[in-house]
Amino acid sequence: MDEPKIKKFPTEIFGLPYTDLSSEAQLIRQAQHCPFLGDTCKKPRKSEPHIKVGICSVGYKVLDDYKPVIICPHRFDLAVIQDVIHQHYLSGQVDWLSEVSLGDTTGSVDFVAVHTYENAIDDFVCIEVQAAGTTGTPWQAVLDHRETGQFSTDNYPFGINWANEFAKTMMQQAYKKGLLLERWRKKLVFFLQDVAMDYLISSYDTQGLRDANGYDMIHFCTLQMRWDGVENRWKQYLHQRLSTDTEGVRRLLGGLSEESQPTQADFIATLTKKLNQKRT
Repeated sequence: MDEPKIKKFPTEIFGLPYTDLSSEAQLIRQAQHCPFLGDTCKKPRKSEPHIKVGICSVGYKVLDDYKPVIICPHRFDLAVIQDVIHQHYLSGQVDWLSEVSLGDTTGSVDFVAVHTYENAIDDFVCIEVQAAGTTGTPWQAVLDHRETGQFSTDNYPFGINWANEFAKTMMQQAYKKGLLLERWRKKLVFFLQDVAMDYLISSYDTQGLRDANGYDMIHFCTLQMRWDGVENRWKQYLHQRLSTDTEGVRRLLGGLSEESQPTQADFIATLTKKLNQKRT
């Protein structure tokens, strides 16, 4: 099957491409089942908690093309994440622990991959998964699809809150937790989509990011969603590995690079223009 059309509507509902209208798919959606968790979907409607939203990814225009953007962290393929950790960070037998606290003031990490030797922990990697978030809601699209198996428009009224999820939430976590793990000389690895990293590179000072190396303790692994015409679903693949230190994160939190920021003369010109508008 060719990749389904992607526009500004949900691309996956309860783990399945929106084009899957099979009887099995209908049963999964009716049961509000998440195939990635093997359990009920964890994303309830705020006004009706017993109703699960079920949207894993949405179509959104990134640069010049529409792509599926993951808006639920459970949509990230844990098997792919584990494989990346095994290949690039920890070899041998690895145990996986979820939701592990780094202390009351630092918070918790989504996973810790632990390597043991002779029944003692001799190495570990802390792992965070960061999905996008929406402004507005594509819920009406779910209702339309439930009723007719189609969407009533190619352009539902929602947006992607790139800045809040990736520049604010993720990078603040990278800085706060990164300070601790740099002190321990242990790695903190974030998994996010390639489209999110594209956003950061286009909008913030990412000069501190470089090809992943063993010295940096803060790493970013980007995953790309690609359509598999045999399995008829979007699958995830490692796209890029980057790394930095807390200074690189601090620069990113500061916004645009110095050469991209307005000069004082630019700002005075803006003030002058507004003053003239006010006085006329």
